[in-house]
Amino acid sequence: MPLNHLRHHERFDYRPITDRDDFRWPGDTRLAVYVGINLEHFSFGEGRGPGIAPPAPEGEPDVLNYAWREYGNRVGAWRFLEMLESLSLPAGVIANTSILDHCPELLEAFMARGDELIGHGHTNAERQGQMSPADEAALIARSRERLTTHFGTAPEGWLSPWISESDRTPDLLQEAGFSYTLNWSHDDRPTAMRTRRGDLLSIPYPQELNDIPTISTHRVSMNEFATMMRDQFFELLEQSRHQPLVMGIALHPWLTGQPFRLRLLRRVLADLAGHREAEGVWWTTPGAIARHVAKQAV
Repeated sequence: MPLNHLRHHERFDYRPITDRDDFRWPGDTRLAVYVGINLEHFSFGEGRGPGIAPPAPEGEPDVLNYAWREYGNRVGAWRFLEMLESLSLPAGVIANTSILDHCPELLEAFMARGDELIGHGHTNAERQGQMSPADEAALIARSRERLTTHFGTAPEGWLSPWISESDRTPDLLQEAGFSYTLNWSHDDRPTAMRTRRGDLLSIPYPQELNDIPTISTHRVSMNEFATMMRDQFFELLEQSRHQPLVMGIALHPWLTGQPFRLRLLRRVLADLAGHREAEGVWWTTPGAIARHVAKQAV
C-alpha cells in the first residue's frame, strides 16, 4: 500500500451532492422528514451511559444518572406519545430489547399507533463494536428475533447502541435480514453500502439535530436546538427543489422529554408539521424511506 494511501472502509464511493438523484418521494414530495425516538434502558450500577452528571465514585451505584435516564421511560416518552399523536406525526422508534423486559407497555403503546420499530441492540450499557464476531452476530440476531416474536413483524432497520460498529457490522446486519442502517451520518440522502453478500442501505441519521450531542455534550440551549431544527428544515426544503433529500430529528425522552424542553419541542414540531405534501414535505419513517429508495433500483 502506498505511504500516502489512507485506509478506506470500502463500503461506498465518494459522491458529491451535486450528482443529483432524479426521483421524487411519494406524493411528488421532495423532502422526507422523520422523527427518531430512542427508547433505551441501562443496567443499574454498571455498564456505559451518557455522562449527564459526574459519575458516582467507584463501587457506589450511580443513582443520579440512572434515575435521570429512567425519567424518560416513566414520563418523557409518554409525553412524546401524546405530542406525536396531537400533531399526527409518525415516528421511527429505536428500541433496546431490554425495554421488553423493563417496560414493554411503553414500546407497545408506540407500536399501537403504527410507528416503525427499529432495532437498537439489547442495552445502551454495552458497545457492539467491542464484541467478538460471534457475540456481535448473536446480539444482532437475538435482538431481531425478540422484536419479531413480540410484535409479529421483523424490524427493517438498525441503529447500534452508541453507534458502535466493528469492521464487520454492515455485513452482519445485511446477513441477519436488515435492509438499512442508521449508523452512518455522511450525507443528506440514502446511500447503498456494499457488504459481502449484497447491499445495505444507509439512511441519514442526525448527529447535529440529535439532542444528546447537541444539548448534553455541546451544552446548546433548547431555544438554540429549536432554531437549529427550523433552520435545518427550511434550508433542506429549499435545497430539495433540485433533488430528494432526507432530514432526521433524533430525540431521547429523558432529555427533551423534560417539561421545560418539551414545551418548546412541541411548539417547533407543530410549526414544522404544518408543512405537508402540498409544500413538498413527506413526514415519514426511515423504513418507508428505505422501501421507496429500493423501488427506484428495480
